[in-house]
Order: sequence, then structure tokens, then C-alpha cells
Amino acid sequence: MSGVIVTDPPKAELKDVDALAGFGVATVSEAMGRTGLLGPGVRPIQQGVRVAGTAVTVLSWPGDNLMIHAAVEQCGEGDLLVVTTTSPCTDGLFGELFATALKQRGVRGVVLNTGIRDTQELRDMGFAAWSRAVSSQGTVKATGGSVNVPIAIDGQVINPGDVILADDDGVVVVPRKRVRETVERSEAREAKEAATRAAFADGRLGLDRYGLRETLERLGVEYRTYEEYAEHGA
Repeated sequence: MSGVIVTDPPKAELKDVDALAGFGVATVSEAMGRTGLLGPGVRPIQQGVRVAGTAVTVLSWPGDNLMIHAAVEQCGEGDLLVVTTTSPCTDGLFGELFATALKQRGVRGVVLNTGIRDTQELRDMGFAAWSRAVSSQGTVKATGGSVNVPIAIDGQVINPGDVILADDDGVVVVPRKRVRETVERSEAREAKEAATRAAFADGRLGLDRYGLRETLERLGVEYRTYEEYAEHGA
């Protein structure tokens, strides 16, 4: 397998990346029309951590982490490494030594569509990570691949320089050209949710706030007392 290492791709501005970090993954995905999620299989190795960074993408061969070594050189302040393989792989392609090198370069975390290891060491050093699996299985460094090319995880295309936002709920990708728009939409969504939260805290029901009683009626859902249901059934 041959490959390519693309240098200096355009990236989202860090001020917008940091603004997105103020919102949860669920809020941002909803703000983009329920898109961008990398699926439920990519999970955090820690809890209570949210990070956002510009994607440095890696396409590797299964069981081979050569291209992660190549990608470290392309990483800088505010980046987040995103790794996938040409076919499914759960081997531990990434561990504490990689994290040490990346942290020194200002990288904010890693998202792996593969396995990870040294998870306790990563938590101890405060390096945020999300992965498809946890595995002690080692790797080789023998096959070419690519860095900073478009990759896909769970049907979502990630381009270098896109924004990756990750928290306890999962991971979402925000296309570079949609970052500012998504920040604004997320702000509006949070304001709307704050008003709804206040209404719920005051005792109002979602059925009334969202006008769902009319929906139930339109769908033919009926209210019956227990006695009526016991006598007549559904």
C-alpha cells in the first residue's frame, strides 16, 4: 500500500474551535441537523472531559501504526489526531508513548476507529482519548498509508482541518466551512433549551410545551381510565 502525507492543510480557526468546545456533542449534532456523529462505537476512555480540535487524519493498515508516527510530525497546537484503518482493526495502535509526543506538540486528544492501550497511563497524564476498542495487542510498522487525507468513520467523512468535538456522549465532526455557522446555531439551541429547562423546573410538561397533545390526537392515541382499559382493552 503506497500513500501520501499532505502538509499544511487549511484548518478551522482556533477561536471558533474553542467556541464549539463550549457545547456538548449532542447539541452540536442537533444544530447541524442531526448529522456528524461518528457512531456509538467510539467511546471515551475517561469521563467528564470535553475537547475540540482541528483534525489531523490518519489512514493506516490494520495492525500497523507506522502512519501515526508520520502524523506526529504534522501535528501542532490545537490539533486532534483522528485515526482509522483500511479495514476493521481493534489492535492497540496507540498508547502512552504516542500521547507523550503529541502532548508536547500541543495536541488536544485522539480519536481512534481502532484499539487503544495504556489507558490508565493516558488518564494519569490527562491525555483525552476516544476509541473503538481497548486492546493490549501490539502492532508493526511496516506498511504505507496516508496522513491529512479525507477519511471516513461510521459513514462520516472527516477532512483534515475539520473540527472534532468529543465528550462523554461520543464524537462529532464539524466541516471546516460550517464551523462559524454551527457555533451560532449551537448558541441558539442552548438558549432554547435553557428556556425549556426553566419551564420543566416550573412543572410544565413537554406534552404542553411542545404541543404534543395534538400530535397524540392526530395519531389516534386515546386516554382511558384503568377501569375502561381493563374492561375493553386496547
